[in-house]
Amino acid sequence: MTPTNSLPNGPTMPVFLRLIKFITQPISYLDDFSQTYGDTFTVWGRQNTPIVYFSQPQALQQIFNADSSKLDAGRGNRGLKFLLGDNSLVLLDGDRHQRDRQLLTPPFHGERMRAYGQTICEISREVSDNWKIGKPFNIRQSMQEISLRVILRLVFGVDEGEKFQQLRQLISSMLEIMGGRFTSTAFFFSFLQQDWGAWSPWVKILRQKQQVDELIFELIRERRAQSKSNRQDILSLMLAARYEDGSQLSELELRDELMTLLIAGHETTASALTWAFYWLDRSPEVREKLLKELASAEGELSEIAKLPYLTAVCSETLRIYPIAISAFIRTVKAPLEIMGYKLPVGAVVIPSIYLAHHREEVYPEAKQFKPERFLERQYSQYEYLPFGGGNRRCIGMAFAQYEMKLVLATILSRFEVSLVNKRPVKPVRRGLTLAAPAGMRMVVTGERKLAKTPVAVS
Repeated sequence: MTPTNSLPNGPTMPVFLRLIKFITQPISYLDDFSQTYGDTFTVWGRQNTPIVYFSQPQALQQIFNADSSKLDAGRGNRGLKFLLGDNSLVLLDGDRHQRDRQLLTPPFHGERMRAYGQTICEISREVSDNWKIGKPFNIRQSMQEISLRVILRLVFGVDEGEKFQQLRQLISSMLEIMGGRFTSTAFFFSFLQQDWGAWSPWVKILRQKQQVDELIFELIRERRAQSKSNRQDILSLMLAARYEDGSQLSELELRDELMTLLIAGHETTASALTWAFYWLDRSPEVREKLLKELASAEGELSEIAKLPYLTAVCSETLRIYPIAISAFIRTVKAPLEIMGYKLPVGAVVIPSIYLAHHREEVYPEAKQFKPERFLERQYSQYEYLPFGGGNRRCIGMAFAQYEMKLVLATILSRFEVSLVNKRPVKPVRRGLTLAAPAGMRMVVTGERKLAKTPVAVS
C-alpha cells in the first residue's frame, strides 16, 4: 500500500454524541462504523485528537511489534490511575513495565498454576450447591461469587474468617458500583468524577476503594510477618519475588498489582462464564457434544483442561463477545506508519479485539456460535486476541482459561441448567468491559452424574 499523509475516514459526529453511543451501544458503535468506513476508521476525541481503529491481522502485528520508542501503552490508560495506582502493570511503560512483568508472571504458569485446580473445583461446587432444582437464580451473580472466592483464596490467600468476609463484602460492593451505569459513564466524562457531597456516586466509589486499600495493606503486612511460612497463594509468591538486584516490591507496589489482579481477574472471568452458559443453552448440539466429551474424560484436572471441545467452547465464547472490546490503547510518541497510514504524534491507536474477532474472511459466519472453528484451524495471535497482544497481553491469561474450563466442567458434570428467558441478548457495558445483561436468570432442571470426570468428585 502506498503511504498516505491522511488519516482513515470516519464519522464526524460531535464527541459528546459519539461517546454516548460508545457507552450505551458498544457493539452497534463498532459494527456501524466498520460497515460504513471499512477496516480502519478514525474518530475524533477531545482537543481534536485522532483516534484510529485497526482490526486487520497485519495492522495488529505492526502495532504489537512496534518499537516502544514509537508507541506508549501505559499512558493511554491513565484514567485508571485513581483505581489501580501509579505502579500497576497496566500503567507502566518501557523498561519498568518489562521488569515488573517478568517478576509477576511466574505464579500464573506451570505447576504452580495447576496446583490451584482443586480449589477452583471446590469453590464451584460450594457455590452451585446453593442452587435448587426448579428455582431460578441469577447466573451472573453465581459466577461473580465463584470468581471472587477464587481470587480471595488463591490470590489473597484468604478463605475464611472476619478478614475474608470483610474483603468479600467490600470488593463485591465496590465492583458492583463500578459496573453500574453512572461509573460506566464517568470513566469517559471527567466532569462526573467530582465530589458533590457525602452521597455523590463518585465519592462513594473512592470511599469503597479506600476501605479495600486499608484491608489490602493490612493483609500485606500480616503476610510479610509470616515470611517463613510455606504459603503458595499469589500474594505470598509476590512477597517472596526478587528483582535481579535482590530488591522486592514495596507495599504500595504490591497493593497496586493486587488491585490490578482483582479488577482484571474478577469481572472478566465472571462475564466469560456467564456467556458460556448462555451459549451452551442456546446451542443444544454444542452442549450435548461437550457433555459427551466430559462424560468420557478421565485423568488429572490438568488433563480435563486440555479437552479439545471444552477448549473450543471457551475459545469461541471469548471470540464472539470478548470481555475487553479492544486491547490496550496506544499513544503515538513518534511518527508511525501502520497499513500505509502515517499517524502523527499524539494520535491514539486502538487495536479492536471485537472487530478482529468478527472479520468474515477469518471467521465465516462470525455472528454464529461455532466452537468447531477452533478444531478446524489454528488462529494466529493477531487474529484471535481475547487477552490483548504483544507485551501487553494479560499475564493471567493461562490462569483465566484454566479457571473457566474447570468451572464449566465442574458445574456441567453435576447439573442441567437452562435459561429462564430464551430470547437472545446482546452485551451491555459494565465499566470498561462488555458483559451479559445483569438480570440473566437460569434454572436447574436436573442433576447429572458424570462419574468418570475428576471435577465431579466431591
